[in-house]
Amino acid sequence: MKFDFDGIQAFVVIAELGGFNKAADQLHITQTALTRRVQKLESYLGLKLIDRTTRHVELTAVGREFLPQARSIVNEMTSAIGHLKDMSEHAKGSFSLACIPSLTVSMVPHLIRQYANLYPENRIRILDATSNEVRKAVLNHQAEIGIALHGEKHPDLIEEPLFDDPLVFICQDTHPLQDKKSVTWSDMRDADLIAVSSFTSTRVLMDYQLAQHGIQLNGSYEVQHHATAINLVAAGVGCAILPSSTLNDGERPHIRKITLKDPLVKRKVTLLRHKNTSLSPAAQAFFKLIQKSV
Repeated sequence: MKFDFDGIQAFVVIAELGGFNKAADQLHITQTALTRRVQKLESYLGLKLIDRTTRHVELTAVGREFLPQARSIVNEMTSAIGHLKDMSEHAKGSFSLACIPSLTVSMVPHLIRQYANLYPENRIRILDATSNEVRKAVLNHQAEIGIALHGEKHPDLIEEPLFDDPLVFICQDTHPLQDKKSVTWSDMRDADLIAVSSFTSTRVLMDYQLAQHGIQLNGSYEVQHHATAINLVAAGVGCAILPSSTLNDGERPHIRKITLKDPLVKRKVTLLRHKNTSLSPAAQAFFKLIQKSV
């Protein structure tokens, strides 16, 4: 069914203002154009809605019966269009963000705080998942934006490099190595390391480098999340090798973040979106904020 909104709107305005002259002025069209809109609607319906003489305008019985419904249609459409226009002009709305858990420890919360200051009414649903799961979430439209580690290219994903995230040594300020500006993998030989799960990229990179230097993991604890490892370091349980992005300098009192080199091992963090899907205004605003801030 063809929906003639212009004709319905013209009918409602004429009925409310009581004449074609005022209605044409309010709609910013000529009286001739207004008359055509009404005639087109009446022709489509096969019914007369308005009786018009040289002196006055009066709704027909059918017109009077239709007016409340027509007014409701115009009001709902006007409200819906206004809502969409507000979304477009002020980036209002909600969206889903898929992100690897290590970045939700420090970096992503800072970005969300900036975003909340700019768009306090918006809502974000955060899916913290493995890098592969982040990719699947974006591909399956479960999330508009993804932050993951660089992986195998997919034809339906737009992948933009964000930054290199080196592994660093994290310890308390009472640790024997805390005064060093940098440490080497060989220095980890006697370190009481808190290990993250073997399912994380951090653990894969760490185990490989330790094995290359003939070092066996020395520590009594294994955790699932980077944030847990940081909390254990803060409690004096041990030290950890973690991505630099998990802890900002000076963010935790009495915890040191020290460059780990020979070699310097980095993971590549990327920003993802679906190639064939436009971002919503709310998601587009966050996407730009990431690009600007990182």
